[in-house]
Amino acid sequence: MGGFVDGLKKNRTQLIVLAVLLLLFTSASQSMELSDWAITVLRGLSVGALTFLVAAGFSLILGLMDVLNLAHGELFMIGAYVGWTVYVRPDTFVDVLAPLAFVGVGLALIPVLRPLLARLPLSPQLTRFWPWVALLVAFAVLAVTFPKYPITIWNAEEYAISPTTFSLAMSQGTLVLPAPTTSATSPLLLLGGILLGGLLLATAIVGLGLRNSTAVTHPHVPKSPLLIAGALFVVGLIIHFGNDSLTNILATMNSTALFFIAMLAATLTGVLLGAGIEMTLIRPLYDRPIYQIMLTLGLSFISIETVRAVWGRPEFTMPKPPLFAGTGVGCERDVVHFWERIANQCSTVFLFDGRVRTYNEIFIIFVGVVVLLAVWLLLQRTRIGMIIRAGVQDSDMVEALGINVRRVFTFVFALGVGLAALGGVLAGPALGLSNGMGTQVLLLALIALAIGGLTSFPGAAAGAVLVGLLQQFMIKYGQIGINLPFLAEPFKPSPPLVPASSVLLMVIILLILPQGLFGRKE
Repeated sequence: MGGFVDGLKKNRTQLIVLAVLLLLFTSASQSMELSDWAITVLRGLSVGALTFLVAAGFSLILGLMDVLNLAHGELFMIGAYVGWTVYVRPDTFVDVLAPLAFVGVGLALIPVLRPLLARLPLSPQLTRFWPWVALLVAFAVLAVTFPKYPITIWNAEEYAISPTTFSLAMSQGTLVLPAPTTSATSPLLLLGGILLGGLLLATAIVGLGLRNSTAVTHPHVPKSPLLIAGALFVVGLIIHFGNDSLTNILATMNSTALFFIAMLAATLTGVLLGAGIEMTLIRPLYDRPIYQIMLTLGLSFISIETVRAVWGRPEFTMPKPPLFAGTGVGCERDVVHFWERIANQCSTVFLFDGRVRTYNEIFIIFVGVVVLLAVWLLLQRTRIGMIIRAGVQDSDMVEALGINVRRVFTFVFALGVGLAALGGVLAGPALGLSNGMGTQVLLLALIALAIGGLTSFPGAAAGAVLVGLLQQFMIKYGQIGINLPFLAEPFKPSPPLVPASSVLLMVIILLILPQGLFGRKE
């Protein structure tokens, strides 16, 4: 009992702040109809779930690695566009897998190349010079071979075959995939060039990492990268020769099942991107925080320009899967039973006589809760979670215990980016796709983390929910108005006050709790 009382005294400020916030949200609902209040809360939780998927990964990376990943929002955006490609244009997705696998062969061999290149008897001048030459040659080889490989793709500059048109056709059930692209050069020869480019790129990355390294590299060559590289090579060949069959399977698959595959593909893309960024770009700069910020900021601009070059600048929507888009038989207005509408795959259900969207306000929240529980179990019930939590508290101590911190860092960075990419593909059907979606969600995530605590996983969840609820209540009051004393007419917040309200909440909480609601006191 004494421990419980001591805990209350220790955290009394946090409890008071949370009680005040709960009181404010409760009082804000008094002037609303029950249906309006329920819909507003669900919409707030939906926004909070998407914000949480970005904030959680950002918090884990910052807490363990002290890396301020300013490209995190753009990786969320990439997840959305990759998910759209798998869902709407599976032919393009399949076409690009083989060359990417062959590039991956070289990158997978980086741990093998590092000890081999470290033993070469090269002069310091040559050691500083040759990696840049290898990097230029690698880019030249990939620039020549990759674009010539037959990849059936859209044209963002021509509306009739742009992503917007393909999305509209799929939503109307009239999507027809174009005929496969052919190449005058042998695709196998092009794959050989892509493989060479990947090997040269890996060699250049290792050489750049060894330029300032004075550590003696162990001569042992690890076997697992060889197995991974061999598996990627075989998978690349299988996809290349089975391209038509695999494309046909995905194109004729149930659209809901294809959407879940798109979710998985986008998440795996984020994981692989995160692991690659950490191993090749972030790892050499752990002692240079300013360089990390500049690098990740540069990556964000590169990501935006890449998306503009491939998918174009215009915003477009991602069709919702049929499981959440039904409007036909069984979804009429007089069918109000919740589970009956769910069983009929209706796009909306009725809650307290208010219409709730099954995808936006049910499925996204469900996925957010599942991810929250899964990551919590990972952190609390597994050995890697114990290492991560210990590393957040004292990373030097973890390294002193003989734990391979590099692998843990790579895992955490990959996990964080994977969560962001999952959030992106979930946001596609709900919010649409745009070049600025990553920047917007990153700002929300940063505000949520400042409210909840920068390096706190529970704080990321709490801050995201608070930000989502506050913004949706402000939007709702912008429609119905707030009855304030001494005002004859209800006060209706203007749209600019919606983001400003989140910033105001952040400022108030930081004035009371400088470390955030759940942050550690330094």
